Amino acid sequence: MSLLPDAALLTGRVAVVTGGASGLGRSIAETFEAFGARVVVWDRAVEDQPVDVRHPDEVDAALARVIEQFGVPTILVNNAGGVFHSPLLETSPNGWDALVRANLSHVLLCTQRVSRAMRDTGVGGSVINVSSIEGLRAAPGYAAYAAAKAGVLNLTKTAAVELAPLGIRVNALAPDALVTEGLLEIAPESIEHLGGMVPMGRAGRPEELAGAAVFLASDLSTYVTGQTIGVDGGTAAAGGWYAHPGDGHWVLGPAR
Repeated sequence: MSLLPDAALLTGRVAVVTGGASGLGRSIAETFEAFGARVVVWDRAVEDQPVDVRHPDEVDAALARVIEQFGVPTILVNNAGGVFHSPLLETSPNGWDALVRANLSHVLLCTQRVSRAMRDTGVGGSVINVSSIEGLRAAPGYAAYAAAKAGVLNLTKTAAVELAPLGIRVNALAPDALVTEGLLEIAPESIEHLGGMVPMGRAGRPEELAGAAVFLASDLSTYVTGQTIGVDGGTAAAGGWYAHPGDGHWVLGPAR
């Protein structure tokens, strides 16, 4: 049987996107809506019904509202997260806990709660965890953040195996150097620098991450689970090789 174009559509599906009020999460939410999904955003910045996904009671209440209003979600994007500079020798227990809760603990919590609802109603679905390239490599100055993002990747694999019999697929995205409004506000001058770090020669766009999310959410990927897709312009594959800004030849290490 041939694959048809409408396999990419999300028509009639209910999707929850955490951290979807801004940045990458908003791009994913808007793209899902464009592909036909009914999207609910769980975010502290949402005015009418804010949700802090670090707290079980808030997640439980938010999920109950979604089910009552729209039905059981069959797509979950665990995108919420946060980061601050925290060198290894200076990371406090509170700092460690804050970064793990912001980037890893809620992934378990939301995946658990939404997957239980899928199981109890006999529907399958797709869970998409937004990690980072920092979960795949060293991140000096960001040890706790990188450890949490690496934890997301392993949790993705374990969850994929445990939930496969329920028809629930679990995959991850590992982005790098994507330009969001937050980055443009904080350090617009860094955009050109980011392009020099990426084999494709440019920083990425949020919608390019959203495109990969649509693939994982849709029937285009019905036999894909436990995988991590790098949306990074080839950075992870390069492993430290850079195109020299002068003549473009490849060098190992930063080219100046």
